[in-house]
Amino acid sequence: MEFSKSVRLSISYNEAVPKVKEVFKSKGFGTLTEIDVQATLKEKIDVDMDPYLIIGACNPNLAHRALTIEPLLGLLLPCNVVVRKDGDGVVVDALDATVIATVPENPDLKPIAEEAGRLIGEALAELGEAYK
Repeated sequence: MEFSKSVRLSISYNEAVPKVKEVFKSKGFGTLTEIDVQATLKEKIDVDMDPYLIIGACNPNLAHRALTIEPLLGLLLPCNVVVRKDGDGVVVDALDATVIATVPENPDLKPIAEEAGRLIGEALAELGEAYK
């Protein structure tokens, strides 16, 4: 099962992170959390790795609608977006939000998940067009 959508950007990691947040914000997604995996692994287990950031993105309107239908859905939120250095570029991976509707097997969640998936897809497409 495919569970992500990705786009490759030809800008630096440091340029990509704020651009990703900006574009997702334009689609209604705020940043709830940020996990700097590179720094965490270095601190906790002294492992070096390329820059890797997990952004917990949330569209409050969609989250509210989904949680009203299925309160346990909070276990699958927020939608994670990964910004990671890959060679001389950056890859942005985002959760395919349609997966969220399949876990609790509740058909009422499908239109919400599809809308979230569409918005995430638009954000990735916009990033891909702007930073090829």
